[in-house]
Formats: sequence, structure tokens, C-alpha cells
Amino acid sequence: MSMSKTEEQFAAAIKDCRAMFKAKLADYGASWRIMRPTSVTDQLFIKAKRIRTLEAIGEDHSLVGEGIRPEFVAIVNYGIVGLIQLELGAVDKPDIDPERALSLYDAHIKTSTTLMLAKNHDYGEAWRSMRVASYTDLILMKLSRVKEIEDHRGKVAVSEGISANYMDIVNYALFGIIKLSTEEITPTHHA
Repeated sequence: MSMSKTEEQFAAAIKDCRAMFKAKLADYGASWRIMRPTSVTDQLFIKAKRIRTLEAIGEDHSLVGEGIRPEFVAIVNYGIVGLIQLELGAVDKPDIDPERALSLYDAHIKTSTTLMLAKNHDYGEAWRSMRVASYTDLILMKLSRVKEIEDHRGKVAVSEGISANYMDIVNYALFGIIKLSTEEITPTHHA
């Protein structure tokens, strides 16, 4: 698969995520501006945990009626929210209009995509041979790391910081969205 195909697939997945982000802005405004980064991390965690549950039991057993793909979209969008919150800090009431929120979204998704393209080049598109469930596990691992960093007030000795982990989470979720468009998800448990 060529890098240009990867860029096309990423652009299509990002377009879907951005459309959902924009629709939520129309419904709620930038209400997420009140969230502290630790709360964003916890929101990402519950989305990833739900995906893992659905992977184990099968999407057809969902009581909510929403599948795995919408949760990956939510992870992309909350990951970008997390990056915005790290940049701007939390506030007591929403302080940016939808246009500014979309501008910030676009800037952070571009930075995340640039990181993915560099890593994808170096790793030879290894993500294409991975299972979607592995993206879920990697997201959960990254979130565990972020929680540790947050518990240490952002201090790290040799590791990447929170923003690098958020960008990786965004990219793993985008991989999931792309892969879900090409394969069926089967439960990971053994009956």
C-alpha cells in the first residue's frame, strides 16, 4: 500500500471525525472547555474501555446500540480536545466560539497527522498488519501512561509527555476507523 493511499484514507477518516466534532459544536458549543486534562483522559478511557468490551462480546450485544466505529471517532475528537486543553488550559465556562474551536482542531489534527506520517514511514505501514483490538489495547496502555504522568504532575524522566501520548491515541483511533472500513470485527474471546 502506498503512502499516498494512507494519506487519502487518513484524510477521509479525519473528515468524518471533524464533521462529528462540528455537529457537536453546533449542539453544545465548546462546553468541553471546562474539562481539565485529567477529565479528558478519563473520558478517553471510558470510550476505549467500551470498545474493548464490544470487541469481547460483539457489537450485536451492545445495549446502547452504538458500535465500535463511533467510539473510535469519539476518541479522535476527545484526543484533539485534550491537546487543545493542554495548550489553552481549562476554564470555568466556555470561552471560544465554534470557528475558533474548529481552527484549533484543524491545527492539532494536522500536527498529529504529521507525526503519524513520519512514524508510518519509519515503521513501514506496520499498522496495516495489526488487529483492530491491538489499537484498542495500545490506546488503553497510552492512557495508563498518561494517568501516571498526570499523577506525577506532568513530570517525566525519559518518556514522552502527555501531548505525545494524546497524538498517538488519536492516530491509533484513526487506524481503527480505517481498518473498520475494510474488515469485520469478531469477538476476541473464545466461546
